[in-house]
Amino acid sequence: MPPVNGGAAAGPSSGSLLEVLYILISNHSVDSEDHAFTQQQLPACKPILAPNMVIPILVFVGLLFIPIGLACYAASNKVFEVVYRYDTKCVPKNMLHNKVGYIQNASINKTCTINLKIPNAMKRPIFIYYQLDRFYQNHRRYATSFNIAQLSDPKEEANADIKDCKPEAYAAKGIPVVPCGLVAWSLFNDTYSFARRPRRAGGIGGVEALRVIKSGISWRSERERLFGKHVYPKNFQNGSLVGGGRLDPRKPLSEQEELMVWMRTAAMPRFRKLYGRVEADLDAGETVAVAVRNSYNSYSFEGGKAVVLSTAGPLGGRNAFLGRAYLVTGMACLVLALLLTLVCLFFPMCDRGASPAAVAVVRPWIMSASVDSASLVPQLTAKENPKARYCKTKA
Repeated sequence: MPPVNGGAAAGPSSGSLLEVLYILISNHSVDSEDHAFTQQQLPACKPILAPNMVIPILVFVGLLFIPIGLACYAASNKVFEVVYRYDTKCVPKNMLHNKVGYIQNASINKTCTINLKIPNAMKRPIFIYYQLDRFYQNHRRYATSFNIAQLSDPKEEANADIKDCKPEAYAAKGIPVVPCGLVAWSLFNDTYSFARRPRRAGGIGGVEALRVIKSGISWRSERERLFGKHVYPKNFQNGSLVGGGRLDPRKPLSEQEELMVWMRTAAMPRFRKLYGRVEADLDAGETVAVAVRNSYNSYSFEGGKAVVLSTAGPLGGRNAFLGRAYLVTGMACLVLALLLTLVCLFFPMCDRGASPAAVAVVRPWIMSASVDSASLVPQLTAKENPKARYCKTKA
């Protein structure tokens, strides 16, 4: 059918459309160019860091941080802990050359007993941790290998997108694994039992078992929100390759606190996780016997395992770094304040008798980048110059 209006196509031409778009873009760019934000013309505060302002701030920070550091350091020193690495001690001597074969051989008895000497009195509660070395829980592929919806909602067991859980996403015949992912699959499964040998007069003493309480070791938010009360383990550790511990299929995930603690991934390759607590006091000099079932395969990645007994202070466990950081920062502030005071006393930065070039070299940190220092210095009078009070003028 021939075009209307003698062969001219209906509607605007492509050239006119480009012109309209160009005008719109040009107007938009002009408006954006004139905006104060894009031109960096918004009001801003540019304080002059004069000595009468910097020195008091440094002194205040120093006097504030040093007492805080001393308090943190003292609180850390009141926390006592006993650490014992057992991954090599629990391997038979004839299997030291093949530790991986030892841990993978189910026919070998993997229970060993270690003795912990208590150097200081430890008051209840005494927290028990397991420590792993060279285990990178912060690896992106590992840390994201779980599904939150599957953990909290039983309706999402079959509908949740668990592709991030591979290769531990599905069991045989495509049935989903609950909980899925590498984090749950590698659950720590070493177990400990404790008994004390109190120090008696004459060196004779009995053995008293210590009960380990494993309830309440997880966070309340994990028990009530993250892990569902009606979500039960299904098809977990049923594959040919077992990564770690097993879960009780009769208990919902909200009651399996060991799993909650383990799935709270650590940021560093050496980490501790809470195993339980003992509600008993330990005296200095007595011995605690620990029966360890060495089941977790840390030998394949040359990692270390240790058991830790620790008390707690107002700031938690033993951590001297926090107190030292406050002390070092506070002392550095006081030293800087002293140095600045000496500089102001012995090297006065007066406008009188000093050339503009010399002043610009001595105090470039108070000069604006958009103002010429040579033109600014002569305009500063003794009244306007914030550093004039620190200068000694000649008669």
